[in-house]
Amino acid sequence: MSRGGTVESRHRVHAAVVSADGALVDASRDPELPVWWRSCAKPFQLMPLLRSGGFDALGWGTEELALACASHGGEPEHVAVAARMLERLGLEEGDLACGPHEPLASRGARLAREGGQRLTRLHNNCSGKHSAMLARAVQLGESTAGYERAAHVVQQDCLTAVSEWTGVSSDAIPVGVDGCGVSVFALPLANMALSYARLVRAAAEGDAASRRVVSAMTSHPFLVGGTDRFDTVLMDACGGNVLCKIGAEGVHTFAIVDRALGFAIKVEDGAPRAQYPAVLALLAAYDALPNPLPDALREHVQRAVRNTRGEPVGMVRVGDGDVGDAMEFSL
Repeated sequence: MSRGGTVESRHRVHAAVVSADGALVDASRDPELPVWWRSCAKPFQLMPLLRSGGFDALGWGTEELALACASHGGEPEHVAVAARMLERLGLEEGDLACGPHEPLASRGARLAREGGQRLTRLHNNCSGKHSAMLARAVQLGESTAGYERAAHVVQQDCLTAVSEWTGVSSDAIPVGVDGCGVSVFALPLANMALSYARLVRAAAEGDAASRRVVSAMTSHPFLVGGTDRFDTVLMDACGGNVLCKIGAEGVHTFAIVDRALGFAIKVEDGAPRAQYPAVLALLAAYDALPNPLPDALREHVQRAVRNTRGEPVGMVRVGDGDVGDAMEFSL
């Protein structure tokens, strides 16, 4: 990040690019760096419910599927889908183990504020994932109380699915507690990237569950994020050929669909301002971005740093010559 033409801060980025057959195609710094996968794991945490038929037994459709994979912005449309999921289960907002927080989308926050709304657990960006986990507990005949705890069969199923898709033995995956209260997994970046490459390859080869996840996320990008959310803007701009999922603390996992290439990044210091330029730099290096680039994405390529009057006083950008064959880069 520069201010007045002088570099003020640097953000080191680790990255891995992996093909569906497990080959490490490219890397930046340490592709084996183990980091918490955070919300990028959501498509795989959903797999046990989807593959078992429990999802379809509820009569849920693509909107519910997209929201279960989402880190949504807490806008009215997101809240409505989450509420519908709980109603179909015969449960209510209080059954969700995630806590309430202000909507992540600026539109969602503004509408809640102007409407004098009480923020609920439905506004939590993970309410779709939690609703799907409650559905899995109901399907299995297990208690919904404590479904978020690592020892619960729902979380054990999620761990097994993550192990299968990433190629890491379940007993070698550290388990912690995510920001929303459920299990979170630590994995090498390369294995995170592998899972997304495998997901889009499986979808292309006709695996029903994979195809439905990829289709739901890319056809309902608004539900995956929201009005001003990066994943939504990127997937919409790429016309379904990029599948991406944000995670907290500078983690992002994504794939180029038609090439079955998976990517995973970690901004070492967790700074979110460096996350989006890094994602775009990688996709640009693989010629996977639309030309011309939409303004909503262009602003992230060289992201302006503004003062309290809204005036641009600096810039966050990828260092010159840092993305290419060596792919060692910082912001």
